[in-house]
Amino acid sequence: MKKLLLLTFILGLFFTAHAQFTGGGLGGGPKKSTVTGRITATILDSLTKKPIDYATVSLITAKDNKSVNGGVTDGKGKLSLQNVSPDSYKLMIGFMGYKTKSVLVTTTPSKPDNNIGTIYISSSENTLADVQVQGTKAVIENKIDRMVYNAEADGTNAGGDATDVMRKVPMLSVDINGNVQLRGGAVRVLINGKPSGTMASSVADALKMIPAEQIKSVEVITSPSAKYDAEGSGGIINIITKKSNAQGVSGSVNASAGTRQNNGAFNLTAKTGRLSVNTSLGGNFAYAQNSRVVIVNNTKLNNGGVNNLSQDGFSKWGRDGLNGSLGVDYDFNAYNNISSNVKFNRFSNGGPGESDFIYNNIRQKNISDMDMTFSNMDWNVDYKKTSKKEGEEFSISAQLSTGRTPQRFSNTLIPQDSLTGVTTERNNTSKNNEYTVQTDYTYPFSKSTTLEVGAKGIFRKIRSQFDFSSQDFDYNQDVAAAYGVISFNLTKKLKFKGGLRTEYTTISFNTKANGIQKNDYLNLFPSAIISQTLKGNATLKLSYNRRLQRPGQNYLNPFLNDSNPINLQQGNPYLNPELSDNLELGYSTFIKGSVINASVFYRRTGGIIESSLTTTAANTPLTTYINVGTGQTYGFNVFGSYNPKPKWTLMSNFGLNTYEVDNKVANFNTGTFINYNIFARSAYGFGKGYNFELFGVVNSPRRTYQGKTDAMIFYGASFKKDILNKKGSIGVNTLNPFTKDLHIQTVNNSITPTGTVFQSQNIYYPLRSFGVNFSYSFGKLKFTEKKKIKNDDVKQDQQQGGGMGGGVQQ
Repeated sequence: MKKLLLLTFILGLFFTAHAQFTGGGLGGGPKKSTVTGRITATILDSLTKKPIDYATVSLITAKDNKSVNGGVTDGKGKLSLQNVSPDSYKLMIGFMGYKTKSVLVTTTPSKPDNNIGTIYISSSENTLADVQVQGTKAVIENKIDRMVYNAEADGTNAGGDATDVMRKVPMLSVDINGNVQLRGGAVRVLINGKPSGTMASSVADALKMIPAEQIKSVEVITSPSAKYDAEGSGGIINIITKKSNAQGVSGSVNASAGTRQNNGAFNLTAKTGRLSVNTSLGGNFAYAQNSRVVIVNNTKLNNGGVNNLSQDGFSKWGRDGLNGSLGVDYDFNAYNNISSNVKFNRFSNGGPGESDFIYNNIRQKNISDMDMTFSNMDWNVDYKKTSKKEGEEFSISAQLSTGRTPQRFSNTLIPQDSLTGVTTERNNTSKNNEYTVQTDYTYPFSKSTTLEVGAKGIFRKIRSQFDFSSQDFDYNQDVAAAYGVISFNLTKKLKFKGGLRTEYTTISFNTKANGIQKNDYLNLFPSAIISQTLKGNATLKLSYNRRLQRPGQNYLNPFLNDSNPINLQQGNPYLNPELSDNLELGYSTFIKGSVINASVFYRRTGGIIESSLTTTAANTPLTTYINVGTGQTYGFNVFGSYNPKPKWTLMSNFGLNTYEVDNKVANFNTGTFINYNIFARSAYGFGKGYNFELFGVVNSPRRTYQGKTDAMIFYGASFKKDILNKKGSIGVNTLNPFTKDLHIQTVNNSITPTGTVFQSQNIYYPLRSFGVNFSYSFGKLKFTEKKKIKNDDVKQDQQQGGGMGGGVQQ
């Protein structure tokens, strides 16, 4: 009955908005001309007369300086902006190391097309005699509402996966298992503006499925508006994969081989007139290598007894994955568009292992085997309708996501001086199905005032089946959401955007001990941003938003994972979501080609979810998850990019935040600790297509309420040569070349009802790698910009603090 009411509510909003829309909108207003045209130009270096590819071009209205279109130049420096309404504009042309140039452009209903011809831009340096033009897109772009890391412009990514890419994104920190945090908070990870079922069971594992060569860019959104799902207490990360917007047939091929893993990716787009078809296929294979694991557990019992457990051994796990997609996009006419996309992923991880166990001086050997498989399919259908009134838009989107995550492991414990042992086997099959429907409507009252409203429903079902057990786990979560956002100008340079989002969540699940349990809750999520434009292209921004982080599938599943007999793991279905309030003050400016972005922030989070070390009735160490308490986080972030010369780019990011958890019920406080992360990069172009890059990342030690994890350091380099008229490249790269293993120690101390537990875990990951890579792009590069529907709201399990749950996003 609840699901029927939720669906009726969403469909009611849909038909109400559609009736308003087809009747002329909210208040009507003058209709703009239906005639549109295009603006074309060629961008060349003023000294060498060579074309500049990847130059960024923005089309801004002359009256109010509002950006209405934009794009980048192709390999021949050519630009084509489509669907341009008749008006007077300024064409702003920018490229790293060059002076920004403004060109006045006018189109009329009688002459909608305007070929400007050749535009020359000059270097920001006074002396240009030794300048070699490098067609390299800026690695970092700072936009008004997000920071963008252009992964395709960073040669050191070749041969890695999405986890390696994330480690170099400013403001993000990634632990050794691949769990991602944004300024110390949990994040919502999207792919092309949408959630993906591959994130359902584990974001860390899902990121390992995506070859780095398939990633175009990563967007970091720290202050999402109410239009976005409330999921992600720290903010949103949006991974953009490669896809061509070119007319005709175009695509790319990427391949890499190395000592750690091998990747391959293929992308193809065929576009003619109003129809576009795109497909992609990618795969990765990681060699099985020994990862040494050393664990010490000491338990002092209240009765005076002592239990000492230790493990020293290795696991030899391999990893392989396959992913692909097929999409179709069709314009019925200038006002109606439909698109559909199917994505699939399959990822396997596991292998044999062997360890020596010592329990109170009694020695045993454990022979283990593990296999974990993740498979998922996402199917999206999006419909968009625009009108003659510029900026008015109605859309409806639907998504089906289905995933399977079977796990199998076995352990054979062999006593000392014995040839046989006792074998224990476990199997767990998890099924995750999710259905989403969403509708959005945007109405511009004027050029400076816009209203956005929308609604969404999400229906999630998790089924976990255990062999040799009667504790099968069923978990249902349904979310109904609605939002409203309004933006307007307070003054000519002072802008405001604010909104409110409502999310109603119903949960039901079963447990072996207590049967069916239910939990319903209603949350309101306000957001507000005030932005002030200052002199010299500087911007000052103050923002506030409330967000939440629901616990993910791994955190909830009560399956007792005893793949390591002395380090058991188990989920907790009684977890509550985290709720956080975020306040941020940011400043950005451009000074003589340099970019500076700085921000300070405060976050208060209730119900923080963390792993918790305890013991079983037999005093075996057990790791589970609990709501620890309330945390307050203060921090700042500074990013800078500087070009000592047009062919040399330096950039660095430094982020710092505090960690503190307080629980008045349990009467404890962790005290205040400092976390930081540092990223630095240097890229140099030698001319004739030769490029060299260095990077380094430092993540400080991380605290939890029970313990501490060591700092992590990653560094690497790449050398690349453009070939085939800059359509292709070959290169070599390395990661941590001077360190064979990455040694990470985690220490936890816990007080349990039966005593105190000390645990020290040392893991030696074989991270050092060397590789070669090749890339090639083909086809006609005639770019067109097309506004896409975004439905970034489907399941995603976020390891650091949850994230299975929903809400509504753009």
